[in-house]
Amino acid sequence: MFIRYYLELDLPFADVEDRLLSTPDRWLPGILRDAEDRGGRLLGEVGFPLGGDRRLAKEVEITLGEPYRSPTKTLLPLTWTAIGAGSLFPSMEADVEVAGLGAERTQLSISARYRPPLGAVGRALDRTVMHRVAEATIKDFLDHVAQTLQTVPT
Repeated sequence: MFIRYYLELDLPFADVEDRLLSTPDRWLPGILRDAEDRGGRLLGEVGFPLGGDRRLAKEVEITLGEPYRSPTKTLLPLTWTAIGAGSLFPSMEADVEVAGLGAERTQLSISARYRPPLGAVGRALDRTVMHRVAEATIKDFLDHVAQTLQTVPT
């Protein structure tokens, strides 16, 4: 399954790119570093609000790939895998992209891919409800990344 979401930031491309490529714990939402791995393992929480103060969330392990950079856009590959009961949750592969839209505007987007777990049953559940959960999770994730990138100093 494929999900794409994007938004625009009132910041120059170079600033957003610098912030995105800085240390992940500065911009990844809800990130924790596993102390035993000396920072080699990124743990975070992904989910979405259910209304009020309630939130549906799952702890995930996040892996960042090597960025692909060009003069006008940068792609940062990432994957996340659920911690515990992983076979019930899909792993997500995604590219976070920043692209210049002019001198003072930048598009921040995410293109994500996942395969529903549990075979035919998982695909049926995905068609009825789980794809919407995945869409809400991706949107919430990128909204938090955008909020953080706008406040992180360069």
